[in-house]
This record gives sequence, C-alpha cells and structure tokens, in this order.
Amino acid sequence: MYHEVHGSGGTPLLLLHGGLFDIDQQFGQVLPGLTADRQVIAADLQGHRRTNDVDRPLRSADLASDVVGLLGHLDVARADVFGFSVGGATALHLAIGQPELVRKLIVSSASFHPDGDRPENKTAVPELTVEMIAGTPMEPAYRAKSPHPDRLQVLLDKLGTCDEGFAGRSDADIQGIPAPTLITLGDCDAITLDHAVRFLQLRGGDVNGDFTGVPASQLAVFAGTTHFNGLARTELVLDVVRTFLDAPMPEV
Repeated sequence: MYHEVHGSGGTPLLLLHGGLFDIDQQFGQVLPGLTADRQVIAADLQGHRRTNDVDRPLRSADLASDVVGLLGHLDVARADVFGFSVGGATALHLAIGQPELVRKLIVSSASFHPDGDRPENKTAVPELTVEMIAGTPMEPAYRAKSPHPDRLQVLLDKLGTCDEGFAGRSDADIQGIPAPTLITLGDCDAITLDHAVRFLQLRGGDVNGDFTGVPASQLAVFAGTTHFNGLARTELVLDVVRTFLDAPMPEV
C-alpha cells in the first residue's frame, strides 16, 4: 500500500482520497497547510495510482482493513482521519468498527446511507468508461503512476459497484461514533444537503450554540463546489479543517 509521511508533531492525521483520485490530486494543495505543525500520513487506496489492485471489490470494509494494517505498520495507535468520498466512507467504517483508532473524524462528500446519494449519481457512476474520462486529469495521472496502467476500466467498474447492496448505516451507528465529527460537502455535491444536515443532527449538531455551546461535531458547506472539486477552495478547507482538528477534545 503506497503511503507517504509528512511533517511531525501532534496526533497523526491520515488522509484517504476519493475514487479515481490519489494523494496528489486530492490533497496536494492542502498538504502544506496541514503539515505545518502535525504529522500527516497519506495513502493511495487499492487499485489507485501507486497501490496495486487485488482480486476483491472496493468495499469500505476491505479498504478500512487496509488502513488498519497501514496504521499498525507505522505503529500509530490513534489518528485523526480525513476521508473524501470513497475515502470518507472508509473513514466512517473505521470510526464505527474500530473507534479506538480514531480521535477525530472528517467525512467529506460521503453519505452514511444510500438515501443521501443523488439519484443521477447512482446511475452515472456504474456507466463510466475510460473514453468518458479521457482528457480529465485523472486519466493521465492513473496511466503515469499505476503499476497496472492498462486496468483503468477495471477500476472504473469496481467503483461503479463499490459497496453495492450495502444497506447503509443506522441512526444508532452514527450516533454511537465516539469521535467528534466534521462533515463537509459542496453545495452542489453528489450528496444531498438534507442528508448532510441529518448526519449533523445525529452527531449532536443543529442546535442554538449561543445557548447550548458549539457542538464537537460540525458541518461545513462549501459554496459553488461540486463533488469532483470538493476540496478546491484550499484556504477555506484549511481554515475549517485545522480549526476543527485543533479544538480541544470534549470532556468525557
């Protein structure tokens, strides 16, 4: 599993990119701002760029098991986890299944239940072909970095069926996550705004903070932002993410 370690200090921050992306394309612009005062670990997920593919689907459970193995390899007992899209679903799986590994959780542009995905996204992703993404930055980056540059269609097919048949997380699953959670998405993302608000409510948010205090779990909606450019507002993303990570942990 290809990974990089940047910076030092503080609780390690693990970055998990979205489908068709990689470390550089997803997090390249925000990495310098994140590594200023903390250690950052970034990984290419199964079948993406410098990490080889294996004979299994791209299920969140399997990707999360890879992450557990990586953290063990690096002797990291607990980390903050920042996942986008497929990486966000993986981070969520980790926070629910092995909560002792996750101090703070950032889920970007990912739903916890299929009813949060826009209908057109559910039909479009399974139909993706190499020809359809030709000319995008993802296509040449895959071919240049992958140990299997001729398997791009295989990756697209796997992304089209990742977590296929998964019923989603229950409200109790989301409410039971111990880690303070930051939810981010674009205002014209593949995830609906209603779903993001429901996610926030289940994490204890959507309150009058002037009277009750600001909750440990928060929601950020980036204006003029789609799924594929979900982290493009670099300064805004850094402000939101760093503020969340640097805030004191809530008292137990």
